[in-house]
Amino acid sequence: MTNRYLNCEEYLSKLRAIELWDENIIDSIEVGTTKGLYEIHTYLFQDVFDHAGKVRTVNIAKGNFSFARAMFLGDTLAGIDEMADTNFDEIVELRGSG
Repeated sequence: MTNRYLNCEEYLSKLRAIELWDENIIDSIEVGTTKGLYEIHTYLFQDVFDHAGKVRTVNIAKGNFSFARAMFLGDTLAGIDEMADTNFDEIVELRGSG
């Protein structure tokens, strides 16, 4: 990927993030749920990826960074709705004891 493409990808997704907050779109999303995560991902990356809002079936990387492996995404996403949502410390505590 060229730097020009990466800069465009970054610009478009950041523009969508600003819209998500400034236009209160986030208020219509059930944050803290798998459904909400899909909706946020769709909104942020709708201009960039065909798989926006969908579970990837391929592994992806950017530079030297590899994103979560596709083979683990289904199981990981399935646990989101069961995660604590009161505070970060509680989430870490529950995930560590599981």
